[in-house]
Parts: sequence; C-alpha cells; structure tokens
Amino acid sequence: MEHRGTVKHKWYHIIPKNTGLSIYAWIIFCILPFYFIFKSSSTWGIIFGISMILLFFTAYRLSFLSEGWTADLSVSIEMVISMVMTFVLGYVYFSLFLAFYIGNIQHKVRFLTLYIVHLVTTIAAVSVGFFTQNEIFFMQLPFIVISLIGVILLPLTIYNRNKRERLESQLKDANKKLSQLVVLEERQRIARDLHDTLGQKLSLIGLKSDLASRLLYKSPESAKNEINDIHQTARTALKEVRDMVSNMKGAKLADEIIRVQEILQAAQIDFHMEGNPVLKNIPPLIENVLSMCLKEAVTNVVKHSHASSCSVIINNTPKELVMIVQDDGVGIPDKTNSFHENGLLGMKERLDFVNGYLDIKTSNGTMLTIRVPTVIQQT
Repeated sequence: MEHRGTVKHKWYHIIPKNTGLSIYAWIIFCILPFYFIFKSSSTWGIIFGISMILLFFTAYRLSFLSEGWTADLSVSIEMVISMVMTFVLGYVYFSLFLAFYIGNIQHKVRFLTLYIVHLVTTIAAVSVGFFTQNEIFFMQLPFIVISLIGVILLPLTIYNRNKRERLESQLKDANKKLSQLVVLEERQRIARDLHDTLGQKLSLIGLKSDLASRLLYKSPESAKNEINDIHQTARTALKEVRDMVSNMKGAKLADEIIRVQEILQAAQIDFHMEGNPVLKNIPPLIENVLSMCLKEAVTNVVKHSHASSCSVIINNTPKELVMIVQDDGVGIPDKTNSFHENGLLGMKERLDFVNGYLDIKTSNGTMLTIRVPTVIQQT
C-alpha cells in the first residue's frame, strides 16, 4: 500500500536502489560523514556530528514509513540537517538521499514543492559553505558539482521512471481487463451465433413437425415431404454447428445467400435476389456481420412476417455496402416492444461494432436497410 503518493520501502532499505548510481557509491556517502566529523579536533563537534548522522537516517527512514504531517516533519528535519552538515562540516552528500526520497513522491504538487525547496536550500547551503569551509569545499569541488547535478536530475529521473512504471502497470491491468472483456464478448458472440444458427432451424423444424402431424392422415404424401424437409433442415443445422465449432471462421455472404434461399423455399416463401453476393475487397469482419444480419433478418421473415415473398438486394459501392431485406408480410406492429424479441438488437450491436447502420420500415411489409462502410473505421 502506498501513502500520500510516495513509494513504500522496507525498513532496512537505507541505501537507495535503481538510481543510476552504484550501491558502493551510496555506501561511501553513508561512511563519508564520519570522515568529515573526525577531521574536527573538538570532542563536542564529533558528538554533534554523530548525533546529526543518526538523527538524519532516523528521520530518513521515518519519512518513508510515515504519512501526513509526520512525513513532512521528517523531511524538514532532514533538510535542516543536510544544510547544517554542508556549511558546518562541508558534507553535502546528504542532499542526494533527500533527492532520492523526493523523486519517489508520486503526488505532483508535493513533489514539485519539495523539489524546489530542496534545490534552493541545497544551493544556499553550498554557497554559505564556500565562505565558512572554503578549503574543504575547494578540495572536493568536482564532487560538490556532481552532487548539485544529482540534486537537480535525480528527483526528476526517479519521478518520471516511477510514473512510467505506474502507467505500464495500469496498461497491464487495462490489457488484462480488456482480455477478459474480449473473452466475454466472444462468449456472447458465440451465444448469438448459436442462437442465429440453431434458433431458426429448430423453429422451422418445430413448424414443419406441427404441419406434418396435421397432414399425416389428410395428405400422407405432403406429410412425407414435410418430414423430408425436417430431415434436410436438421442435417443443415448440424453441418453449420460443426463448421462453427471446428474453425470459427467468418461466414461468407454468398454462402449465406444459398442457405437463406433453402430456408425460404422450405417455408414456401418466394425468394428474389438482386446484386452480387460475392464481395471483393471487403474485410472478413464486415462480411461476417452482414452474413449474420442476413440470417437473422430471414429468420424473422420466416417466423413472424406471414409473407409470401422475400427479396434481398445488395449494392456494393466504393464507400459503403448496402443490403436490403424486404418482404410483403404483416410488418412489425410495435418496433419498440419487438426490437429485442425479433433479434434486431443483436443486429444493431453487430453493426455498431463496424460503424454500420440499420434502418427499419414497415409499410406494406418490412424493409430492413443495412449500411456498412467498406473499410473498418477506427473511432
């Protein structure tokens, strides 16, 4: 768990990791204060210096482990100790530990505030140190310059790296959720395809079974024909299910035209075709959507329209493909209530996925107009 926008570290991680500096460099930064302290000839100076070191690392760990005002107080103590160690003993390297902590702050405003304050106080302490500890500062001038560069760049580097890692983690989580949604959508698609594949066939078998039972004694020959149609429809349904389960390939519109023609003929509905069902330069996804929509539309004609004829018109233009399914039946009395029942909602969902459009007119029968762009558009 993270607190106030800082990355949590375990209590024993005194030495910062993944900062671009060797772990041995950080060990040297931890040991060097004692060198500067013991250069002092004053016993009280040594005691003071050691106390400052212990207090600094205590506050440093507390700043990672605490939150709220406690963390801010710890950082303030660290900044004061860093300034004191700089212009009293010439030890500027505590500023790098502070730079590492500030870089791990995730809250943007708090990061910028502490970054600016730390940068200003460090520059001020170094400036004062050049007057109070002139000889020591000039002896380690290259290292002081490197430390100042670290105070400037280290927080920004760590902050951006942590931000990138958070974004990568969020992206990973989003991809995981997207994969789950894709699986769910695929299950729903398979459920719709099974409904469209088996639903119409089973409904037709049910209708013809009822018809055959009524004709069994009145017209045995007609009943026999109906039973043959039932047998053929069942075989067709079985073949379609096997094809779908075995390879899950997209349906071809030309093949679907043949199947719907057989279904309409079995239902004693005249079929008329205009246009070329063999599509060229059409993405397979769009052709599969058109095939499923045609299957659902013809299923509605057979089940609900009481029509005597059904026409399918295909017009393929450079910009869009238009498919019209029209019958001379009773139409759809209430489009609102029957939208889901007649499978029109599933058609609309499929068409929305490829930026398609569905228009319904119920004057003198039902006319479904389906328009899809010939190129998949990204929104």
